[in-house]
Amino acid sequence: MKPAPEAFAQAAEALQRALQRLHIPFDPTRFAWEGISPLVYKEHAGDAPGMGWRGVTRYSLGRPPYIDAQFALRYFEIAPDGYSSLEKHAHVHLVVVIRGRGRALVGEHVFELKPFDIVYVPPHTPHRWINPYCEPFGFLCPADAERDKPQPVSEAEWQALRTNPETAPYVF
Repeated sequence: MKPAPEAFAQAAEALQRALQRLHIPFDPTRFAWEGISPLVYKEHAGDAPGMGWRGVTRYSLGRPPYIDAQFALRYFEIAPDGYSSLEKHAHVHLVVVIRGRGRALVGEHVFELKPFDIVYVPPHTPHRWINPYCEPFGFLCPADAERDKPQPVSEAEWQALRTNPETAPYVF
């Protein structure tokens, strides 16, 4: 993938061109949408505990100003042995798994996920997406177009997750 600023600009242009066609074909052999460029998950992980990530790719499938909506539709794909940052924020997630298997740490629970499972992450709830399997794990993740930035979990949340036998293996 290209350096972030150039990649973001090219991805935005590609998305705008793709959406002008009103239909974006999907290529199942590449598991990708025609004309939609992959982006890195985040530019900077930050220094707070849990904010690191590995093997996560993000696709922007539609967002303002390219569509007249108040939301953005994203697809995230996590490579084998990859994981997202352990974070929380005010906006909710309502995620739909569409590829492979994975796990979601949501609050005090860890859920085993497969295609078409739905995961709800309430506001301010610590969460992390994990792929312990040998195939890609992907999900659609709509979000408010205007939303707050992810925050690291608090020290108290970190300790609670570390002492919970269900979540402890995913708190690093």
